[in-house]
Amino acid sequence: MLIPSSLPFNKGTKEGGAGNDIPDDENRYATDYLWNEVLLPDNLLNILARYAHLEIKETEDWEGRKTKKETLIFPRYHQWDVVRKLIGAARTEGTGHRYLVQHSAGSGKSNSIAWTAHQLSTLYKDDGDKQFHSVIVITDRTVLDDQLQDTIYQFEHADGVVGRINSKEGQGSKSEKLASALENAQPIIIVTIQTFPFVLAAIESSTNLQKRRYAIIADEAHSSQTGDTARKLKEVLMVDGEAKEAELSVEDKLNASVAARRKSGNLSYFAFTATPKAKTLETFGRLANPDEPPSKKNLPRAFHVYSMRQAIEEGFILDVLKNYTNYKVAYKLAQKIAATDEEVDSKRTKVKVGRWVRLHEHNISQKVKVIVQHFQEHVMGLLGGQAKAMVVTSSRKEAVRYKLAFEKYLAEHKSSIAVMVAFSGEVQFDQNDPDSAAILDEKFTEKNMNPGLKGRDMRKAFDTDDYQIMLVANKFQTGFDQPKLCAMYVDKPLGGVECVQTLSRLNRTYPGKAESGTFVLDFVNEPDDILAAFQPYYQTAELADVSDPDKIFELHEKLRASGIFTWNEVERFCEAFLTRKKSNAAVSNICKPAVERWQKRYSSAVAAYEQARDMLDRMKKSGDAVLIANGENSLKECKQEKDRLEIFKKDLGSYTRYYEFMSQIVDYDDIELEQLSLFARYLRPLLREQVLDEDDIDLDNVVMSHYRLSKIRQQAIVLQERQLKEDSPEYKLEPGCDMGTAKPKDKKEEFLSQILARLNELFITDNLSDADLINYPYRVPDEEAAVVPFWWWGET
Repeated sequence: MLIPSSLPFNKGTKEGGAGNDIPDDENRYATDYLWNEVLLPDNLLNILARYAHLEIKETEDWEGRKTKKETLIFPRYHQWDVVRKLIGAARTEGTGHRYLVQHSAGSGKSNSIAWTAHQLSTLYKDDGDKQFHSVIVITDRTVLDDQLQDTIYQFEHADGVVGRINSKEGQGSKSEKLASALENAQPIIIVTIQTFPFVLAAIESSTNLQKRRYAIIADEAHSSQTGDTARKLKEVLMVDGEAKEAELSVEDKLNASVAARRKSGNLSYFAFTATPKAKTLETFGRLANPDEPPSKKNLPRAFHVYSMRQAIEEGFILDVLKNYTNYKVAYKLAQKIAATDEEVDSKRTKVKVGRWVRLHEHNISQKVKVIVQHFQEHVMGLLGGQAKAMVVTSSRKEAVRYKLAFEKYLAEHKSSIAVMVAFSGEVQFDQNDPDSAAILDEKFTEKNMNPGLKGRDMRKAFDTDDYQIMLVANKFQTGFDQPKLCAMYVDKPLGGVECVQTLSRLNRTYPGKAESGTFVLDFVNEPDDILAAFQPYYQTAELADVSDPDKIFELHEKLRASGIFTWNEVERFCEAFLTRKKSNAAVSNICKPAVERWQKRYSSAVAAYEQARDMLDRMKKSGDAVLIANGENSLKECKQEKDRLEIFKKDLGSYTRYYEFMSQIVDYDDIELEQLSLFARYLRPLLREQVLDEDDIDLDNVVMSHYRLSKIRQQAIVLQERQLKEDSPEYKLEPGCDMGTAKPKDKKEEFLSQILARLNELFITDNLSDADLINYPYRVPDEEAAVVPFWWWGET
């Protein structure tokens, strides 16, 4: 029976919208797929037998009373369609392929993954052998673990079909549990992203396992499925059992490593994500013409798409940009005592002042006032008084400051609003932080800042009436489903996928939420930047171009021309590294000459740089312009050699990452590229840079004299439908192409007063007045102050 939660049961349009396309044949109905596809006897019986199931959810109210809610789950069209097509492709194409599924939030990915995993695990070839001996699901969502267990049990009515590999369940270590699950060919094995490396070790230690076929389902297309981890998995799966018994030569192992970077014949990937990055599209996407190499005219695309636009139009998620308000923060910063003015590194000062400003007590207290007043007036009464809000901060220190400011403001106004804060680890303030004298000796943790939790899980506690606002610092911005979340207050620079994932915490539906809408108040970002982040994922995510495979050869030659290592050392290293009898000491000794060459040149460059810097300081005291110019040129020349050696180390990392990524896509079939990748990965951590004793930037003399928090505009940011017109703007994903382009950081020194004066000239248009004056026991002359819009500081 079709139930309301599965409606509308539409296919969607070619443009990614809701509804159905009008057929070219005027004698056909737009909904004829229902009886021509879905209601065919075989398909209908398959849906009833392998999709429809009873979902039981347990909820707990504020008094601890638990209730169960039962819902009959029937697949929506896109869920049935993607599972059917994935299973059909796996059946006809066999193993060794990749499938990227771009399904928006609200698409029901958890059920789609559960159905796919179950049906892949029961898929058989024509000869009666299983298509996949095990289906390995990689996820960090415990809700998916439970959902897979419960859903599949209803189909199989048997225990042991799904196995979770973690430290909490079962006996033995993770590696022992994995080995047992794999050896016994457990149909579905669930692992976390951290546990996945144990899969490699378990398979590598067994010749029998290497002959089997596996399906890897990646929830949110984790980056571990590209690069070195994926290569290692394929490598251990591709060595023949007979060859494994014999002693493999170094050449055999290198050839196996190179071959492993190609597509494996016994491994298939099924990647599910709402927001595929460019690298994800290149790795898992399907070429329009698979016989041709990737290019701008032959771009990889997703195997199946259920777009954000369709999910919004069908009412399964909300449009979080409909009520977006941006604010602008402006300051006047000045020095208390002009006589203490000194030269400072301009870039480092900008970063440090930016942090200082964001942590300033007055800055945060003014934002807290806006947040609380907005929450009380527009949010608190929604959803029958159950509405929640989230405040997104840039750092753990800011999160702590916000919590303290909330406590102070709410106590002063005798408000009943309760706030929790989420951050990892322990936070301490130092003397360089503004207004920190009273809290210098305190250590802040989630536990001591949330006494009301009393041991409860934060997600569950936030779902009760005990809390209304959650402050976060790099936590709960992804994978956190709280349908009662109605408002988000953003005090953090956001861009790209992070922006979409963070604001999308608001898009979950709840009774009455669609009518009341959601709210975003943004203190940092510009509306155009938010639009640019969301637009690529509104319909089908597309690449603008593909990564250039030839860049790896350019960087290969650049590294070889550095004079840090010889190719003979690279070959000897690979021979020792791939020979099991060789000790770690033997491997390290081969790298020692290269390390010593780099270290000798680097130490010499650093010594010359420090000497030139000291000379320049003495020349500046003389006041002789010619001597100062000569000193600056000498310092610049000394710095160039130091920069070259530091960039060499960065290039080693760039080479390794780019080769691991591109070799999943392009068949280089080049042992020298592989050899340098192994050598570079090992050499890079052995090159230790020296942290120079840079002059500390003392901001104790800086004050904030004026402050204004201005509401700029409340608007709906309208996501645009993709147009076929040539002059329409394109929002496509650009491939990463900055490999090997590291540049030295040029140091520019200015007096602190000059930096403030320069800012004053650039940003004087705010016209701050005495009405914006912060109450300090002294007055700062206007000519010494700088007007600084908050967005100028950028991300630090």
